[in-house]
Amino acid sequence: HAGTALKDGKVVTNGGRVLTVTAIKEDLMTALQEANKGVAAINFKGSIYRKDIGYRAIAFLSQSRGLTYKNSGVDIAAGNILVQKIKPLAAATSRSGCNAELGGFAGLFDLKAAGYKDPILVSGTDGVGTKLKIAQVCKKHDTIGQDLVAMCVNDILAQGAEPLFFLDYFACGKLDVEVAQGVIAGIAEACQKAGCALLGGETAEMPGMYPPGEYDLAGFAVGAVERGQMLPQLERIADGDVVIGVASSGVHSNGYSLVRRIVEKSSLDFSSQVGVSGDQTLGDLLLTPTKIYSKTLLPVLRSGHVKAYAHITGGGLLENIPRVLPDSFGVVLDALSWKIPEIFCWLHKEGNLSEEEMARTFNCGIGAV
Repeated sequence: HAGTALKDGKVVTNGGRVLTVTAIKEDLMTALQEANKGVAAINFKGSIYRKDIGYRAIAFLSQSRGLTYKNSGVDIAAGNILVQKIKPLAAATSRSGCNAELGGFAGLFDLKAAGYKDPILVSGTDGVGTKLKIAQVCKKHDTIGQDLVAMCVNDILAQGAEPLFFLDYFACGKLDVEVAQGVIAGIAEACQKAGCALLGGETAEMPGMYPPGEYDLAGFAVGAVERGQMLPQLERIADGDVVIGVASSGVHSNGYSLVRRIVEKSSLDFSSQVGVSGDQTLGDLLLTPTKIYSKTLLPVLRSGHVKAYAHITGGGLLENIPRVLPDSFGVVLDALSWKIPEIFCWLHKEGNLSEEEMARTFNCGIGAV
């Protein structure tokens, strides 16, 4: 009640409204209609009630008060929450030359502090392709970040470069902080594996550009190599040189448009149990993260014994090895000299692919040469 007073132990009217009826519904108009039904049920001598106040409130709230960025679909507050969550992840990647603290307009790196005397900077950028679609369908976002880092740092390794720092670009239609945090946590963990700092990045929320639940990624790696240690050393390559293949962890991050088409035509889906013991889904198998070669191979590449390094990425074995050879040279590969992982055998059989198509699309178990 309202508009009342307590006199001689009794609640009496002060001359104004004495009862308020409240209703709670899914929207304001329905709640108002329910409240009016309640008021109409109250009947005593001299009673009177108003119904216009609620409608005046609805009319007031319906007036345009101007658009906001959030009304347009961009939630700056959510973006700020994400930044606070990923700051410690980036800080954990600090290395000599930078402290990897997010928040500034740009990131800084000190080559002298990193121990370089006459360095050449080497840069690379890449994405993950439609492997992202499988991650999104399977709702598994914690490993795709390693794919992104690996695709970039494995490329600059072809020049003999040590990866120094990495920047990421995460684009979506509607920011899901938990999903974005999972992706960037994977990126930060991969940066530690590669020995580079996560120096910065961009999270772009763009309503209308991407369907709900979808996002895209791009990565940028910058490394350095001393001027005298650059690869490939084409003038040293000679007849009879030994070609060494370094194992991949699986399909890595190339050929997934073909992979997805093969899965669509097969009797399986990404949730199907596969493997000898059936303890892994096809989705998990295809989402095996790309191997990062930096820490393992960099000492070998800088030993003086290696003349060239090829990252087996888009174009498979057939198109990537020639990229590091003189025009008059080729290599002889014996596919019987290594065990081709079962996933490639399945893709070959299920997709009815030729051997040439396999070697031109996939790494076939060899991630670097």
